[in-house]
Amino acid sequence: MDTITPEPRPAWIAGHAEQGEETLVVTHPFDGSEVATVAIPGAEQVERAVAAAAGVASDFRTLPAHRRAAALDHVSRGLAARAEEIAEVITAENGKPLRWSEAEVNRAVSVFRIAAEEARRFNGEMQRLDGDPAGEQRLALVTRVPRGPVLGIAPFNFPLNLVAHKVAPALAVGAPIVIKPAPRTPLSALILGEILAEADLPEGAFSVLPIGNEETSELVRDPRLPVVSFTGSGPVGWSLADAAPRKHVVLELGGNAAAVVLADWPDLDGAAERIATFGNYQAGQSCIAVQRVIVEREIADEFLPKLEAAVRGQATGDPYDTTVSVGPVVDEAAAERIVSWVDEAVQGGAKLLAGGVREGATVQPTLLTDVPASAKVWAEEVFGPVLAVSVVDSAQEAFAAVNDSEYGLQAGVFTRDVRLAFEATANLDVGGVIVGDVPSYRADQMPYGGVKGSGVGREGVLPAMRDLTVERVTVLTGVPL
Repeated sequence: MDTITPEPRPAWIAGHAEQGEETLVVTHPFDGSEVATVAIPGAEQVERAVAAAAGVASDFRTLPAHRRAAALDHVSRGLAARAEEIAEVITAENGKPLRWSEAEVNRAVSVFRIAAEEARRFNGEMQRLDGDPAGEQRLALVTRVPRGPVLGIAPFNFPLNLVAHKVAPALAVGAPIVIKPAPRTPLSALILGEILAEADLPEGAFSVLPIGNEETSELVRDPRLPVVSFTGSGPVGWSLADAAPRKHVVLELGGNAAAVVLADWPDLDGAAERIATFGNYQAGQSCIAVQRVIVEREIADEFLPKLEAAVRGQATGDPYDTTVSVGPVVDEAAAERIVSWVDEAVQGGAKLLAGGVREGATVQPTLLTDVPASAKVWAEEVFGPVLAVSVVDSAQEAFAAVNDSEYGLQAGVFTRDVRLAFEATANLDVGGVIVGDVPSYRADQMPYGGVKGSGVGREGVLPAMRDLTVERVTVLTGVPL
């Protein structure tokens, strides 16, 4: 494929485009072709970015809400105007099929629009204090103020929208943000930097630094960035939290999301299609992609052939081909690991119904049954296009199977029984229960996050705005009430 741009894409240092001391070559996961080169900022540039964020923090948090909202509206419109271009860039750097890249851009457009709306109405509350005699003629005004500048660390699997989920809430509350995109996929974040630079934001309100892990570790420890928001793998996330014990750390980590199909669900064809699609979308490289499928025994014989057919119907190949729904994983090393986990499960007694092979970085959509609970494809996060099926005797056994995991991000429960839906919500140890659909559903305005090994804190625009701020109380004395 053709190179996206002949010149290195610049980094963004305190809102200004700058070339770096070195460059990074970004390659296309499907065929390894060169996509673009990116400027890697040096230590002095990184220092200026952090210093600018710290220096502007006091002024930025008092910037009128209408100006922050207007800047966010500008970004939303700018992304929409360049949607086709940005979708192609996402596919080039990430390898996901164009249809999913287009959906990602549309979601990012919505994230900034929602943030603009929330910025205008992010109010505090008033409390009467005279419920107690000591509080007579006293009134409390409770507002929220930013914790301070934010370090946002984003992963490769959603190179635009997961950056948006860090940038938009921070700017909405008036918190400067330093964004570190994934080294494999920095292009989308750098284009976002171009659009942010056009907005009416104070110098230092944002920087985009495509730097390496060692430099990132130094930023995690830097006291001028008191908030760290990380999305990525569990081992890396927890190590960052350990390295910053006195900071406010938000971790959005992995999962091995389960879809439960109960006997009362009337549309098994529809459930099979949804599970097959969202076990393989983004090539399974989503922390809420379906990985475990838990089916009630009463319907298992009818459901499994439908699921196998739906999995086999997922087309792989060149992600620029509009008929392709499953592209490559991020690189050949990841593909080799995924297939080795499948082989391990089969050697342990699992039955391979579909897939299990790779070509380069592309792994064929894979379906396994009778998977041992200790197998990596069941117990750990595959982060690839692999579905593992377990058959259980009851809804209660299904819910117990969901909970038998180190993770707890989201779960999907296919049922029409409202009592079972509430039972699932009451008993599943996850951050979100999606009733009547796969666990992969996410609305960008809803609280999103997990428990156990899936992290701490919540994203979603308004929940993230709350998480990036603290309450400040002003008590007025001598007020007639």
